[in-house]
Amino acid sequence: MDLTQEILALKRSRNAVILAHNYQVGEIQDVADFVGDSLGLAYQAKATAADVIVFCGVHFMAETAKIVNPGKIVVLPDADAGCSLEASCPAPQLEAYLTANAAKNYYVIAYINCSGAVKALSDVICTSGNAVKIVNQAPAERPILFVPDANLGAWVMEQTGRKMDLWQGSCYVHVEFTRDSINRIKAEYPAALVVAHPECTLAVRLLADEVCSTEKMIGYCRDAPVKDIIVVTESGMLHRLRKECPDKNLIAGPTERCACADCRYMKLNTLQKLRDCLADLQPRVEMDEVLRAQAERPLLRMLEQSLSPVL
Repeated sequence: MDLTQEILALKRSRNAVILAHNYQVGEIQDVADFVGDSLGLAYQAKATAADVIVFCGVHFMAETAKIVNPGKIVVLPDADAGCSLEASCPAPQLEAYLTANAAKNYYVIAYINCSGAVKALSDVICTSGNAVKIVNQAPAERPILFVPDANLGAWVMEQTGRKMDLWQGSCYVHVEFTRDSINRIKAEYPAALVVAHPECTLAVRLLADEVCSTEKMIGYCRDAPVKDIIVVTESGMLHRLRKECPDKNLIAGPTERCACADCRYMKLNTLQKLRDCLADLQPRVEMDEVLRAQAERPLLRMLEQSLSPVL
């Protein structure tokens, strides 16, 4: 029995569901029940009837699944799959900042790429796919503190016209794309369109024909009137795009260091580790119940606001 067959057999015996982020390696995406961005996977995690959730992504994603499923077993293939963006906003520093600026009465909007402890300090969560909608629903009378990604926050301000104070965090992968590296690939493919993730810097976003979440990249690439499309985000996204848009020539946006951008944390997960975590139900994600309940409120608020019309 090969690894894939083992995984599928273990999944059935455990009554498990396998969720995989768009940045996972192709072989993990191919064996998953659902592949998507943080917002789509959050909905899947909330809705599943499975007893076990295997989250192939990074730790904050598996933790998010546990927050909305306290009674289920949540495992991830590699416990060391962290996130530079999450690490850029430690909860004690955010709590100290909010205390020092209590008079401002901040409305805290936290990008989902953060720890459960940061979520617990927030009023509402957002993803890159719904951030504009969430900000547009924020109370008009309260100043917004947007954490932790400053590039995403700046892009949201451009889209909404809403002034926000920005925590100065970033994703190490997306800031490695530069104006020069994207201009070089554009010179090789002069007829190509460029689609970029909003975690990229302003200099890169200005070169893009479209800035959007990974999930929205699928529709953009499918409907694009040209064959060549330069995709400026983590390299795992290309696997799904090539499956869903087989008629397009999808080109990895290069960084100054390499021809494509790999997240070292996302790539810690492997097919063997996926098999092992299903067999052993380890490593598990566990949370203090008080913290979990505090973090759940802004997450559920996000899911509700994402579905509601903005008047």
